[in-house]
Amino acid sequence: MTEKLFYQDSHQREFTANVQMCQPKGEAYEVVLDRTAFFPEGGGQYADTGLLGDVRVLDVHEKNGLIYHLTEAPIEPCTEVTGKIDWELRFMKMQQHTGEHIVSGLVHERFGYHNVGFHLGSEDCTMDFNGEITKEELKEIEWAANEAVFKNLKVQVSYPSKEELEMLEYRSKIEIEGQVRIVTIPGYDVCACCAPHVEYTGEIGMVKLTNVQRYKGGVRVTMLCGFRALRDYREKERHVKNISTLLCAKENEVSKAVEHLKEEQVRWKAKLSESQRKLLEYRAREIPQEEAFTCLFENELEGDGPRILMNLVLAEGKKGCAVFLETGREEYRYVIGSKSMDVRPIAKGLNEMFSGRGGGKPEMVQGSLKGNKYDVREWIQKKVRETTNE
Repeated sequence: MTEKLFYQDSHQREFTANVQMCQPKGEAYEVVLDRTAFFPEGGGQYADTGLLGDVRVLDVHEKNGLIYHLTEAPIEPCTEVTGKIDWELRFMKMQQHTGEHIVSGLVHERFGYHNVGFHLGSEDCTMDFNGEITKEELKEIEWAANEAVFKNLKVQVSYPSKEELEMLEYRSKIEIEGQVRIVTIPGYDVCACCAPHVEYTGEIGMVKLTNVQRYKGGVRVTMLCGFRALRDYREKERHVKNISTLLCAKENEVSKAVEHLKEEQVRWKAKLSESQRKLLEYRAREIPQEEAFTCLFENELEGDGPRILMNLVLAEGKKGCAVFLETGREEYRYVIGSKSMDVRPIAKGLNEMFSGRGGGKPEMVQGSLKGNKYDVREWIQKKVRETTNE
């Protein structure tokens, strides 16, 4: 059995140990020590990393009471080695995990919901609850969680006997065999958990619940604690300051400034659309009368411009019209229409000849293709002549 120093002192960053075994594991090595401060993956918390001597520890896992350290290089058995965990990463994980206990305890106390899923990721932490929580209710939970942080409560760890456990009310997501480790945050949570935690709730720093969304009949809540919450605040503050500068608005008024900008954008978009339509009407009238089926290649149309131009050309009495909007080098988005002929065969042939895709109804088809516009125009004109002759 490996002695678990992380249970004796969750804040121990460095230790010495004897190497009991070292064996190859793929391109890495598995090292077993007589004792370790490296926490293996468990309880929703991923494993510690760090150094054994000058060898990097990539991962840690436990099997049958032995803790295996996955290392980049071998370490000589029967030697003493100094272990150093990545403390910044460990402390961050303890902040998140202890914060999760507080939030889950509050949700259970207020709503009776259970935490049915917990994931501590590299960017954030998520908790899954088997019931609905509104955004307003989440704000209240967040406030209460931070009150628990500011009280700087002692995080208690105990190992109750089987008899004591039967009398104890505690949260647990799984059935546990053998000795149960109970983590208690007085007044907020009592939970079975195998992971290391901060010693006092004040070390969490801050609890920020950033999102809630429906998930599998309940909700998934996203949380940031401590330094993660601070980094998130700094990043959002930076964006707000940049927006404030760009809009020449006070930081606490940027949302109003954006609303005004959006309203203005809608007005200008409507004006632009009307101006484009008038220009397209002139464009449609300029097409020579002798062109029964018109092919137009454009590069400055916006939105529904190609379809509008096609309809305006057909309104001038043309048998058919194909509008190609340039989207890249010899790449086009097309719309083809007619009031008197089925244009689907034209689209099918275009797609086969010019690596295109698309389709539609007899009176209108849409799609995209790649090819030289002169070759495309010549192919369509030839196809229309063949169809007319038939």
